[in-house]
Amino acid sequence: MTMKKIQDKYITYGMVVIAYVLCEILMRTGIMSSHIKGLLVPMCYYAIVAVGLNLCVGILGELSLGHAGFMCVGAYTSALFSFAMEDVIPTVPRFIMALIIGVAFSTLFGFLIGIPVLRLKGDYLAIVTLAFGEIIKNIFNAVYLGIDDAGLHISLKDMSSMGMDPSGKILINGAQGITGTPSDANFTIAAFLLLASLFVVQNLINSRDGRAIMAIRDNRIAAESNGINITKYKMFAFTISAAIAGTAGVLFSHNISTLTATSQYFGYNASILILVYVVLGGIGNIRGSVIAAVILYLLPELLRGLSDYRMLIYSIVLIVMMLFNWAPKAREFREKHFAFLNKRKEAR
Repeated sequence: MTMKKIQDKYITYGMVVIAYVLCEILMRTGIMSSHIKGLLVPMCYYAIVAVGLNLCVGILGELSLGHAGFMCVGAYTSALFSFAMEDVIPTVPRFIMALIIGVAFSTLFGFLIGIPVLRLKGDYLAIVTLAFGEIIKNIFNAVYLGIDDAGLHISLKDMSSMGMDPSGKILINGAQGITGTPSDANFTIAAFLLLASLFVVQNLINSRDGRAIMAIRDNRIAAESNGINITKYKMFAFTISAAIAGTAGVLFSHNISTLTATSQYFGYNASILILVYVVLGGIGNIRGSVIAAVILYLLPELLRGLSDYRMLIYSIVLIVMMLFNWAPKAREFREKHFAFLNKRKEAR
């Protein structure tokens, strides 16, 4: 690993830590409003899922529109465990176990979906992963699950067809989801999981496996001719990406009181929004994904007071960020500017 890559990695960690410390100071001093406090955890889990998607899109080079589906799997499986064990296991170990379960199921689904899906590429891969996300969302909307002394009861019709004892507990109530999920997540946990996701992805990128994955992205035929196992590394990257999306889902489900598989959170629009974070932050730029997710998530919320002009300003910011990241003149300006700064540092 070169010195520049090491510096970039620790700069990213440092930015997250500094942002966390500043937010904690503002919260403890009472300067931060309750509205902004409520946005901190969502800001973190959207940054996490953007990091995971960038691993798939930017590092592996495969376009996936199903990461909202993996997020949904992590959210529901972890919330189901926490809800069922709320009165049995204390808060901290319950959340840790829920996190492990959510990530494990997301990883499993990533592996199972990756077996047939990664044979495709380009638009075909995007369409199939998009279909997966929609299928997962609709399945959770159709499931009725309950528990009583006789065990688990499940139905795809309604609660009355489950044959459950009236004294039993409804776990998933169809489209109404899971009501009363424990709110175990907080900003500290969210920031820690964001750092953990960054640590996994950035160390993977700078490892031997990461270089093999990027070789596949750059030239599949050349990579295969050099003995790189294409299927193995594509599956490896895709599965880790799904696991990171599942981590975001665990945070999501433990930050709200009622979990429902709505289109707003787990549908097509959610997948596109996450992809927007990745594209505007820079495809393959992990730090950029975090910055873009933070800015683009907070901006509409901070502009709510402007009413009709809120989305207009949001759209203008999107266009400006896109031009700054991808316009040839802007990229040339950035390269010259940063090259000048680096020369000054070396001279000192």
